[in-house]
Amino acid sequence: MPTFRIFRHYLPAAFIFLGLIEMVVFLLSFRAAVFIRFSSDSVAIGEFIGPLWPKSITFALVMIFSMIALGLYDRASWSWEGRSAMVLRVLASFLFAVFPLSFIFYVAPELSVWRGPALLSFVISLVGIISVRLVFFRVVDTAVFKQRVLVLGAGKNACEIRKLEGESSLQGIDIVGYVHVSRDHDVIEDKRVVHLDHPLRDIVSENQIDEIVLAVDDRRKALPVHEILDCKMDGVTVIDMMTFFERETGKVKLELVNPSWLFMSDGFRISNVSLALKRSLDILISLLFLPIFLPFMLVIVIAIWLESRGQGPVIYSQTRVGDGGKEFQIYKFRSMSVDAEQDGVAQWAKKHDARVTRVGALIRKIRLDELPQLFNIIKGDMSFVGPRPERPEFVKELEEQYPYYRERHRLRPGLTGWAQIRYEYGSNSEDAFEKLQYDLYYTKNFSIFLDLLIILHTIEVVLMGKGAH
Repeated sequence: MPTFRIFRHYLPAAFIFLGLIEMVVFLLSFRAAVFIRFSSDSVAIGEFIGPLWPKSITFALVMIFSMIALGLYDRASWSWEGRSAMVLRVLASFLFAVFPLSFIFYVAPELSVWRGPALLSFVISLVGIISVRLVFFRVVDTAVFKQRVLVLGAGKNACEIRKLEGESSLQGIDIVGYVHVSRDHDVIEDKRVVHLDHPLRDIVSENQIDEIVLAVDDRRKALPVHEILDCKMDGVTVIDMMTFFERETGKVKLELVNPSWLFMSDGFRISNVSLALKRSLDILISLLFLPIFLPFMLVIVIAIWLESRGQGPVIYSQTRVGDGGKEFQIYKFRSMSVDAEQDGVAQWAKKHDARVTRVGALIRKIRLDELPQLFNIIKGDMSFVGPRPERPEFVKELEEQYPYYRERHRLRPGLTGWAQIRYEYGSNSEDAFEKLQYDLYYTKNFSIFLDLLIILHTIEVVLMGKGAH
C-alpha cells in the first residue's frame, strides 16, 4: 500500500483512508441515533439536545483516538488471527472510549447528550465500524490495491527484504521479484529472481511496477544507472533499501546502515522550538496525570509496604544515563526483593524473574512501577516520550558492542517510547540492539506528532500488558 510521510513519520495510506471513512461512520451514527430517539418529536432535538455538530464531532474524535490507542490503525492489525481478534479490539476500544467521553461530558456539559441517544450511537457505530472493516480488509488485501515493488538486486542486501515477506510490515506490498545484477552473488531462490534479458524499463512496464528498491550489494560497480533513470522519468518511484526498511518497519536497519546515509538522509533535525513544545507537553501531561494516579500510587505504596513487612524502601532510586550522556537518579516503585542485587552487580531483568515480588509482578505487568517517574519528568531529567534510560554499566557495554548507540542520548529519555510500543521488554544485549534501531528511528524522525501517537499507543501497551516482565 502507498505510504504518506506526515511530520517525518510514515503512515500507510490505507489506514488514513480507513480512518476518514470511520470518522464519517461515527458522525452519521451519532446524528442517526439522535434522530431515531426523537423521531416522534423533532422539536425536542433543538430544545433539549442543542446543536449536533459540536457533539457529533467530539464523539467521533474520541472514538477515533480510542481506536488508535487500541492498535486498530497499526500495521500489526493485518496479522491478527482471524477477524474475531479485530472485532474484540473494536469492542475494547468502544469500552475504553466511555472513560474519556464521560470526562469530557463532565467538564463540558454542553457537549453531552442524554443516555438514550449516547447508547444508541454506540450500537449503530459498532455495527457500522465492524461492517466497514470486514469489507475494507477483504478489498484492500486483493492484488489490485497492493503496491507492486521490484527489488533491484538478489544478493545479501536483497535477502534482508526477502525475510520480511509474509510479515505484517509488508502487508499491502507485493514484491514482484528480485532483479539479478551483474557482479552480485545471488542468494535469493531462483524462482524469485528476474534476469535482465531485456531492458529494465520494459520489465517494469510489463509487471506494472509502482516502486523500485535499490538493494544492490555493490552500487559502485553494479548499478544500471541509465536504466533506473529511464524508469524514474516514467514516473516509477525509486528508493534506497535503508529508506524502504525505515518506512516499512519503523526502525533504522543497523546491519545495513552506513555513515553517509545517516549524514545525507532527511532527519536528525531537532529545533529549539520543538524541544520547547515537547517540554511544555511533558509538564502539561505530568500535571494532568498526577492527580489521576495519586490514589493508585497510594494503594501501591501500602501494598509494597505490607508485602515486605516494612522492610526496604517502597520507592527506590537508581542511576541511569540521560540526555547527552549525563547520569541522573530515576525513581521507581520497588518491584523486586530488597536483596535483588546483593552482590552489587547490575543484572538484566528476565522473563519470570525470581527476584520479582508478587506485588511487583502485578505493577510491572501494567507498568505502574514506572509512575514515580512523573516526578523525574517534572524535574526535567526525563520526557514523557523518548528512548528508555539504561544503567551506566549497560550503556558502557552496549556502546562498545554496537555502533551509534550513543546517538539515542540526543534527546531526554522517556517514560514511554517508540521502542517500547514496537518491541517487547528488553532482557539482554540482543534485545537492546533491536530497541536501538527503533530508538534511532524516533531520534531521526522526532516530532510532537510522533510523540502524541506514541502516547496513544502506550495505552494499548498498558491495557494489553504487552512486553511486560
